[in-house]
Amino acid sequence: MEPVDLLAIAAHRDDVELTCAGTLIKMQRAGYRTGIVDLTAGETGTLGDTETRAAEAVQAAEVMKVSERVNAGLPDAGVFNTDETRRTVVGLIRQLRPKTVIIPFPAGRHPDHRIASELARDACYLASLVKYEADGEPHRPDKVLYAQAYREDPVKPTFVVDVSSEFETKMEAIHCYASQFDAATAAGELFPTGQALYELIRTQNAHYGSLIRTAYGEPFYTLETVRVDDVVTMGVSTF
Repeated sequence: MEPVDLLAIAAHRDDVELTCAGTLIKMQRAGYRTGIVDLTAGETGTLGDTETRAAEAVQAAEVMKVSERVNAGLPDAGVFNTDETRRTVVGLIRQLRPKTVIIPFPAGRHPDHRIASELARDACYLASLVKYEADGEPHRPDKVLYAQAYREDPVKPTFVVDVSSEFETKMEAIHCYASQFDAATAAGELFPTGQALYELIRTQNAHYGSLIRTAYGEPFYTLETVRVDDVVTMGVSTF
């Protein structure tokens, strides 16, 4: 594996496509190398099977033009933050050496989503420790971002990425998961509204876009305060 600039880590194949595909596409188009780590193969999913989802993930990666996509091989519906799983994820981070890492939001219905967030954040820190025994040379990402899409929590996003130009490509990547989403009305953290899932995704991304006065957007949250140097040219007017 070659190093990437931006890495998204998620519990299941298709999680990244749903939450932050537009941002990955936008950064790839800007000249950055992007990557995805799927922690599990989705073997306990109700729909499809691991072989189908693996093929769908490859197809989606090609649509998004990510440079690297790897699977950590952790058990689906059995992701835990243990010494063993941390070493596995640390090894992948050390190989991919990202500058920025996108991880799941800390809250979620699926336990894999919640635990994957904690596991990924811990691994990002531990990857830099010289004496921490795991594959690869020490490396610490500069920034960890939480993908905040489809949350009902009362926490406002730290920022929203304008993915208006990338949105249709994002939808193309999501459509790759026909075994999961065709005829679906809910998935992951997307609660049913009576709409087809694809239309629900469009509606939700349009909502996030409206927060920054654009057509479509993807929301992110950071634990640390984000720095602004020029308050005169800040985007999104107050009135």
